[in-house]
Amino acid sequence: MDRNLTILTTESRHERTMNIDAENTADILRIMNEEDQKVAVAVNAVLPDIEATVEYVVQSLKAGGRLIYIGAGTSGRLGVLDAVECPPTFSTHPSAVQGIMAGGAGAFTKAAEGAEDSEEGGVQDLQRIELTSADTVIGIAASGRTPYVIGALRYAKSIGAKAIALSCNENAAISQVADRAIEVIVGPEILTGSTRLKSATAHKMILNMISTASMIKLGKAYGNLMVDVNVSNYKLKERAVGIIEKVTAAPYEEAKKALEEANNEVKTAIVMIKTQTTVEEARTLLEKNDGYVRKAIERSK
Repeated sequence: MDRNLTILTTESRHERTMNIDAENTADILRIMNEEDQKVAVAVNAVLPDIEATVEYVVQSLKAGGRLIYIGAGTSGRLGVLDAVECPPTFSTHPSAVQGIMAGGAGAFTKAAEGAEDSEEGGVQDLQRIELTSADTVIGIAASGRTPYVIGALRYAKSIGAKAIALSCNENAAISQVADRAIEVIVGPEILTGSTRLKSATAHKMILNMISTASMIKLGKAYGNLMVDVNVSNYKLKERAVGIIEKVTAAPYEEAKKALEEANNEVKTAIVMIKTQTTVEEARTLLEKNDGYVRKAIERSK
């Protein structure tokens, strides 16, 4: 083992779980649950860094740039998970939020652990998608020292893209090559070094916060409703009609008809009903107000 690895919080032995192999099932689960409750507290401590990251992401997406998650192993998979949910939830273009893994797409289902050791690999993967200065790159590594992520963040920063480091160790190596660092300290894992546990849970929470808050700031929500949901199947169409009903108080059939006239654009249907306008007029109102439903309705009066 790399001797530098042993001093990391994520590699430290948890005093409380030294004899966990001798515990009964109920106690193992109780210990895990109690440790998991510490994750939200740790995330709370880094909210200012998450806020700054959201602002970077919003700036990038408004300017036509992209949000790129990049990592290896569990960290990379978490980025992919968050990225692939953005198009159905927020109707973003598939290229707008991307998750890149060391070892390529195949590494999502089959571990390719050696791929994380190449700094050049991180550079090449960002070059492959033609990274630009308009993009924001979030490098994810629980240990904070993965060469693949270090290379990626260093390259991103060198071309003017925003580089964000997300780790679970203080003064992480990836933090040193980033514009902003999110170091969420969740403490030792119950199984030493198994960062698929608390570390991954913390990172999943943070990635959810970054993408969701960014999309809200971009007008993808009205109140707490997903008004830019991609209507791609029956279930989502029914959800869309329900959203329109909630916002407009229109009966089911009227809401459904408006959605169909708006070519399944929920925001357009809402503005049509709320402002008593045509499809084209509603779209124009949305365009003039940067896609924000609330602004389009208020400024139509």
